[in-house]
Amino acid sequence: MVKVLIADKMDKQAEEIFRRNGVEFDIKTGLSPEELAGIVGDYDGIACRSSAKVTADVIKAAGKVKVIGRAGIGVDTIDVPAATAAGIVVMNTPFGNSITTAEHAVAMMMSLARQIPQASVSTHAGKWEKSKFMGVELYAKVLGLIGCGNIGAIVANRALGLGMKVIAYDPFLTAERAEELGVEQVDLDQLYAQADFITIHVPKTEKTNKMIDKGALAKMKKGVRIINCARGGLIVEADLKEALDSGHVAGAALDVFEVEPATENILFGHPNVICTPHLGASTSEAQVNVAIQVAEQMSDFLLKGAVVNAVNMPSISAEDAPKLKPYMGLSTQVGRLAGQIVESGIKAIEISYTGSVTQVNTKPLTATLLAAVLADMSEHVNLVNAPEIAKSKKISVTDRYNEDTSEWLAAIGVKITCEDGVHEVMGTLFAGREPRIVQIESVPIEAALSEHMLFIRNEDKPGMIGALGTVLAAANCNIADFRLGRVASGKTAVALVSIDSVLSDDVFEKVNSIPQIKQARRLSF
Repeated sequence: MVKVLIADKMDKQAEEIFRRNGVEFDIKTGLSPEELAGIVGDYDGIACRSSAKVTADVIKAAGKVKVIGRAGIGVDTIDVPAATAAGIVVMNTPFGNSITTAEHAVAMMMSLARQIPQASVSTHAGKWEKSKFMGVELYAKVLGLIGCGNIGAIVANRALGLGMKVIAYDPFLTAERAEELGVEQVDLDQLYAQADFITIHVPKTEKTNKMIDKGALAKMKKGVRIINCARGGLIVEADLKEALDSGHVAGAALDVFEVEPATENILFGHPNVICTPHLGASTSEAQVNVAIQVAEQMSDFLLKGAVVNAVNMPSISAEDAPKLKPYMGLSTQVGRLAGQIVESGIKAIEISYTGSVTQVNTKPLTATLLAAVLADMSEHVNLVNAPEIAKSKKISVTDRYNEDTSEWLAAIGVKITCEDGVHEVMGTLFAGREPRIVQIESVPIEAALSEHMLFIRNEDKPGMIGALGTVLAAANCNIADFRLGRVASGKTAVALVSIDSVLSDDVFEKVNSIPQIKQARRLSF
């Protein structure tokens, strides 16, 4: 008999599902990590929300635990690397609260437009300050979406129903998908210049962290109103306060903050700021949906071995696991590299398998590579939902097989068709286990990937390597490895440069200004 610990308050329908499936459970909520570590060894699974902290110490004590189920999207309260190292599957419920979060963003936008919270407080105080709260209409205003994935698309639909014009910045949004949604694609500077309201729907990554800073705010239309129900840290809060104080930004509505729980914040008390305590997913319908989903997923895994919505492993049978492990690593590296050199909306992804890899179960390899390509497009993409996310974005995904081993004993490649052209990456396994990149953009190259790298497309002319070395040396950035590839002398060449630290924006700008360099990208693995 398997047994699950329900470690957070959850809708009772989760209990009914466990009971119906013959899964025993205990309900023990409000435990500290130390208390949780003291009892977790008695259970096969942990069902949680955002209060229970499943730390590395908890996982270390979890001798029997096979699965951790998060009723919701975010897994930041779970030490996923520690769980992965311990062989514990971490599952979430990525689509259970999309509508709820989108509706909260729309509610915040309406509240900003009509100053509803401020007017409510004033009226409760018996002041009747009707002339003080002069609002603006949403009708015919321009709404700018930063990110137009699952939640952003729902916001767009609601805003169009209100008679707004919707523009969107999303490097991964295709023209076909934009047309289907009824939104206009723009670049980020165009969005800043045109939007009366801006709402953010992107994951927090190295690229998006602190993306709304003093410089971005200065580019925005005077009187803009900003809504963030996505992730804290996307906005530099001190810069936003300065823009609000000057009147350049008319108002802001925030459901998320850089530090949470946010018991104090520089923006608290500002007359033009509306704050809520991370309520994006807090509706009764969403809580029921995610509770049902997590109970069903955990029951299926514990009783049948089915893996659904795992964030740290592919859907693989026990028989396939040993054979697929090295290819999984290669698929991830090929996909992450390809996904980071793409600069526009993706239309199609073609994955190629060559040689002996065609003889194994490639379905989990395709899911792994696809999830790696899409990793920067959605914060909740994983090996199970990656195909569905690609489908929702109108991205065609195909596999191609070539059993010929004359060139490669085994190789995995990806060709990504984008609005700006085609990008290709191929990799193989050295000694049957070590991933190596062997081709980029049809240019042969041999390189191992490291944590911090630069990808460079350049003219094959003297001076590039020296100029790049000079720029990096001046920034005290050490080069760990430098790999070059070219088709022919004097033609286009590519380089993968391993560096010991992340490049700052200033240094990266200097790299891009080197005359021979056509394109440079900062990579992280």
